[in-house]
Amino acid sequence: MKLTPRTKKLLMVLGVLVIAVSLTGCTIPHDENGKIILIETSTTFSEVMSNENWFSSIFVWPVAQWINHMAPVIGVGLSIVVVTVVINGVLALLTLKSTVSMQQMQLIQPELAKIQRKYEGRDDDASRMRQAQEMQKLYKDYQINPAGSLLVTFIQLPVIMAMYMAVQRSAAVATGTFLGMDLQVTPLAGIQQALQGNKASWMYLALFIVMALCQFASMYVPQFINKQRAKKEAEKHHRKPEKTSSSQQTIMQVYMMGMILVFGLMWASAMSLYWAINSLVNVIKTLAVQKYIDNQKEKKVK
Repeated sequence: MKLTPRTKKLLMVLGVLVIAVSLTGCTIPHDENGKIILIETSTTFSEVMSNENWFSSIFVWPVAQWINHMAPVIGVGLSIVVVTVVINGVLALLTLKSTVSMQQMQLIQPELAKIQRKYEGRDDDASRMRQAQEMQKLYKDYQINPAGSLLVTFIQLPVIMAMYMAVQRSAAVATGTFLGMDLQVTPLAGIQQALQGNKASWMYLALFIVMALCQFASMYVPQFINKQRAKKEAEKHHRKPEKTSSSQQTIMQVYMMGMILVFGLMWASAMSLYWAINSLVNVIKTLAVQKYIDNQKEKKVK
């Protein structure tokens, strides 16, 4: 399977990020008995900084403490929801331009594929230069900065890791429940309990299914938008709509969906709740950014 330059670049960036974060020793700390060291409301920033690492103190500690302080007021489940929505909202504001650029990149994939097919098998310098020029022109026409569109990935990965660690280390999550579920229990363990006769444990399966559906929606909505856009463009020119996704893209999405489902069975149910809310927020963000892009186009036409 031959990967596109954009896919290779994205995989390279993700690989570098994973390696960089791993090398900093950003793992969940355990005590001598193998239990996770929880972050209590009394745990201070300086304690975490001196006893652990910069990632835990700067990223994990604030999120865990936020959940700890809100949980007694609104419940641990709703606390995770609020933290997820607020963090995503702040990230969306900080990376609006890059997010728009990234979504525009997805929208022009059929046109990029057309250019790549045009020069497929032509490895001479002149052909490569003309291909690069045509791609640069396409980016310029849509006001896209390919490098800038990767900013969202750089920012989101540490946030996801911080949330993953925070929901496991928050004392409120460790001692709290949501809809009768112990959020420290994994969906797999909950399903096993249900199969052994504990009817209340079927809620773990329900949460897992909701998470899977939300993740599918977050992956499907951008594809749906691309298909609708391709359909409208085709109708304008009285021709059949072009394919908006390649087989490589589909295979990668299937792999990603499969990996998330496997992780979703193995991680704490609190993380499943976070992932479901995060996926829904991404759907809303995608629709909002698309509305913004459409409004900008209408202004240009006028």
